Amino acid sequence: MRAVATLIAALTVACARPAATADDPFSAARARMVSETIAPRGVKDPRVLAAMRKVPRHEFLPASARARAYDDTPVPIGHGQTASQPYMVAVMTELAELGPKSRVLEIGTGSGYQAAVLAEVAGDVYSIEILEPLATNARRTLDRLGYGRVHVRQGDGYRGWPEAAPFDAIVVTAAPPEVPDELRRQLAPRGRLVIPIGRDDQELEVHTRTPDGYQVRRFFPVTFVPMVPGGTESRPQ
Repeated sequence: MRAVATLIAALTVACARPAATADDPFSAARARMVSETIAPRGVKDPRVLAAMRKVPRHEFLPASARARAYDDTPVPIGHGQTASQPYMVAVMTELAELGPKSRVLEIGTGSGYQAAVLAEVAGDVYSIEILEPLATNARRTLDRLGYGRVHVRQGDGYRGWPEAAPFDAIVVTAAPPEVPDELRRQLAPRGRLVIPIGRDDQELEVHTRTPDGYQVRRFFPVTFVPMVPGGTESRPQ
């Protein structure tokens, strides 16, 4: 009887685990990533967690790096750049407080992975990348995967995307020494700017536009590459 009970328990656990499918062999790895490295660290928004389980990060990475696609670490994508740590992608997406029709601006497209996650929980996403090869590759990957609501262009992140403003949220993936005024001006009323601020000592902040100005919330220390005029140079470390 003990052996039978053990077998039943083992089968129950196996059935509870998400299984990889033939057309998506990484589905189980994504589920483990969320259950082991993202949800336990405080990310609670069910739509964000669902997006992290769904978006195929491996599709945004070079073939040589796909084995590490669901490790909670930055991954090199060429041109001296990296794809952001999944936990940080989830945190910044949650802090943006997006609704299904939210308009979002992302500064620093990189591989396109963060933009895809944003698109899963929001409406139109506008993403700016300073490096033309990365912008081109990200645009192709996003189009191939059906993310037609993500609009990518090469340009200066400090300038934002004024013709598409106002935005319900702006997510910045590099650290300026202080908040760029132009980005704050492109926020809609109650819009949120999620951004790391600082040089050597950086902190993740959220600036919310209010009728009286901006409400600032500070969260935890982070390490991002500097944001320089002309765009973002790299991805979070």
